[in-house]
Amino acid sequence: MTPNPAFQSLPEELHSPILGRKKPATRVAVLPLRQNGANGIPKVSLKGISLSYKTNDGSQLLALDDINLQVNPGEFLCIVGPSGCGKSTLLHLIAGLQPATSGKVLVDSKTVDGPGTDRILIFQELGLFPWLTVAKNVEFGMKMKGVAKAERREKTEYYLRLVHLSQFKDSYTHQLSGGMRQRVALARALATEPDVLLMDEPFAALDAQTRDLLHDELERIWAETGRTIIFVTHNVREAVRLGDRVVLFTFRPGRIKSEFLIDLPRPRHLEDVTVAKRAGEILDELREEINKSLEEQYGHEAVR
Repeated sequence: MTPNPAFQSLPEELHSPILGRKKPATRVAVLPLRQNGANGIPKVSLKGISLSYKTNDGSQLLALDDINLQVNPGEFLCIVGPSGCGKSTLLHLIAGLQPATSGKVLVDSKTVDGPGTDRILIFQELGLFPWLTVAKNVEFGMKMKGVAKAERREKTEYYLRLVHLSQFKDSYTHQLSGGMRQRVALARALATEPDVLLMDEPFAALDAQTRDLLHDELERIWAETGRTIIFVTHNVREAVRLGDRVVLFTFRPGRIKSEFLIDLPRPRHLEDVTVAKRAGEILDELREEINKSLEEQYGHEAVR
């Protein structure tokens, strides 16, 4: 795999597993990423994306309006915005789970017209199969792709090592903590070797300590695999902690209000003063949109 060049100088402690074990050596044949950065081709392009729904009373509700956005190969892009602004819906469009009303989604300059194994969406609910072991959950996507049994086993072992769950391969998901289940979902997504990971508030339901550990894990895995990540979150400080860039959406209809380049050195931590300061700048703009959503739902009294 080609490491993300922005992370080749990461300190050793960030590349080491949580419990201090050495990073396992492996010769598993993992598919290389398609490198399009050199010729200027974006990994994901959104061109004039709009989406409207028909409501129960027969009127049209505009959810997304004229979204134009480019995501570079290997970029970690975070999207924030008030509830109901269409952040998660945009991930569904990129994943090909539903069509836009107008506009185009492109991956490597090719129009997205349905789901594909080059894009994997990790839902907040995870969607793990409780009747399968951890290893069988990770293997599932490869099995659906027709990957040979020996190769499935080899890659399952590799990705379980990557998320530090090798010793739990024969466990069932109900026997795992919430953070461990998140890592199973991440391993399953990575095992299909997508170019793009779409993550919809994956850590929202976790306690603070587990979330912080998974931030470190996700950053390490991103650095080692070079995947492009589009990450939706309500937590502005989380977005600054993880992202190369943060995109702020307006309240409905969702439009891109602002983009923030996060050029802080890595590794970062939620408690860093620089992270808090940058998050505060974004939050100042986000509050305007939150107030608009409160006004619509509760009237002007809600924002006084």
